[in-house]
Amino acid sequence: MADTPDKAERRLLAENRRARHDFELLEVLECGIELRGTEVKSLRQGRASIAESFALLRDGELWLIQAHVPEYSHGNIQNHLPTRDRRLLVHKRELRRWDEAVREKGITIVPLALYFLGSRVKVQVALAKGRKLHDKREREREKSDQRDIDRAMSRRR
Repeated sequence: MADTPDKAERRLLAENRRARHDFELLEVLECGIELRGTEVKSLRQGRASIAESFALLRDGELWLIQAHVPEYSHGNIQNHLPTRDRRLLVHKRELRRWDEAVREKGITIVPLALYFLGSRVKVQVALAKGRKLHDKREREREKSDQRDIDRAMSRRR
């Protein structure tokens, strides 16, 4: 019996932690990714990086650019290129909506996570707007203040 998305286990392969700090996330979307056989085997070994990657709309398709999936150690001459462009699988209606949003100034698409969902590889991408330095500092200050409040409340009990 095939894994259903409800019951499938999510195994994280790579995460872009800087994205949540550097960008304000407007909308998040889970999409599939088109891979070659040796890429899947390399991912099963748990080696990947999406820290420097970004997503781009090109010719009516969504592409993941500069994601690093190392070559499979037991691969042959047919092995893949580590940073090749990979197509992301998204419904056309969602793609059209995101295309309109990206045309706005300052909106981009950033990958947040790469993971196995059952036996399939998924990528979580987000529409994002870049944060200014003062916004980042203000957000850090708010988080720190909230931690202090929580700490004081827990001592009070």
